[in-house]
Amino acid sequence: MSHTLGGGVEIRAPAEQTEGTRSQILRWLKQVGERVAENEPLIEIETDKVTVEVASPGTGVLREIIKHEQEEIAPGELLGHIEALTAAAALATAPRPAAAAAASASPVAVRGATAAPAPEGGLSPAVRRLLSERGLDPSTIRGTGPAGRISVEDVLRAAPGSAPDRRRDALAARPAPAPVPASDAGAGAEGIGASHRVPHTAIRKRIADHMVQSLLHTAPHVTTVFEADLSAVLADRALRREEFARRGAPLTLTAYFVQAAVAAIRAVPEANSRWTDVALEIYDSIHIGVATAVPDVGLIVPVLRDAQARDLFDTARELDELVRRARAGNLSPADVRGGTFTLSNHGVSGSLLAAPIIIHQPQAAILGVGKLEKRPVVVEEGDEQKIVVRPRCYVTLTLDHRVMDGHQANHFLQVFVQTLTGWPQ
Repeated sequence: MSHTLGGGVEIRAPAEQTEGTRSQILRWLKQVGERVAENEPLIEIETDKVTVEVASPGTGVLREIIKHEQEEIAPGELLGHIEALTAAAALATAPRPAAAAAASASPVAVRGATAAPAPEGGLSPAVRRLLSERGLDPSTIRGTGPAGRISVEDVLRAAPGSAPDRRRDALAARPAPAPVPASDAGAGAEGIGASHRVPHTAIRKRIADHMVQSLLHTAPHVTTVFEADLSAVLADRALRREEFARRGAPLTLTAYFVQAAVAAIRAVPEANSRWTDVALEIYDSIHIGVATAVPDVGLIVPVLRDAQARDLFDTARELDELVRRARAGNLSPADVRGGTFTLSNHGVSGSLLAAPIIIHQPQAAILGVGKLEKRPVVVEEGDEQKIVVRPRCYVTLTLDHRVMDGHQANHFLQVFVQTLTGWPQ
């Protein structure tokens, strides 16, 4: 967002990308006094969900930085000013073509210029840094940014090896944690000794604020617990896994959980709603956020939209795309907006049971799935009872008790479990 006043251009935080939350300046890609072109990457902003690059709103010289790195900003807040250049001034200060520069240079200077590599025009400092770190030639990368410029995402996609994480780059660029002064080291914790501080990121602070606000100040949390037998799901997955992989969709258990959640929401629509002071707003579409752990960042919740309209294959394919982009740092702000219900498959990291899982406001409930493990259970076969070993997991529904009562939550999990145990329906 920008405004031009008296020949100057205001640089403002993008209100549409922060979704009403506070963010912070991760880094300025230009310094005061440097030339900047319109649509050239100018600032990296870290929101509570993703890191985004803000393009320059105009062409000119960066004259003032109002909000500095690591400072929090609000949507639409003034961040700095660009002094706009007249057409004549822009032409006069524009870099000369290499041939013209060589013609006017001294012989010694010409030899020096010939031996040195050509400058990487049009590349932001962040892009140049990533190119250097990954040993990439910019001429081999197709730019998808404004006017064909190479963006950070373009470099990350082109980097060899495993999927890169732009947020890890951002964390690495931060100053090292400052040691706590000796006078403070034992304050309140006598005998512990020295320690060091790790500054909170905007994402971590917003997660913390959200958790406290949701649990203590917004919704009375209640959790109900069931156990699910996944024998039928695992058998079905064994039959379909190779076929799905050939078609480009790794078949994970999470895809089955999403499908079963849709069935449960159809049975208990209140689970897909939000509480307001005057009414309960029940959503017609089911947009399921899938909690995804990203190393060095925290929990990101990309949203699988219109889950009610997807079959198992389409669900698996879209989940794979969202999770890959989340772990590579390539999610856009739109990818984490608009969820109406959340699924946390915390069992993938070994957790058997988590309760309560904090509700992602303003949603009404969050579904948790624990670790799958083989357990002995008693089954009835005719008049006999037998102990058998079955693959089972705990499932929980943490709900806003203003929205649902216990019998509705239990019915939700009954349908969820029955959908899994009776797969395919």
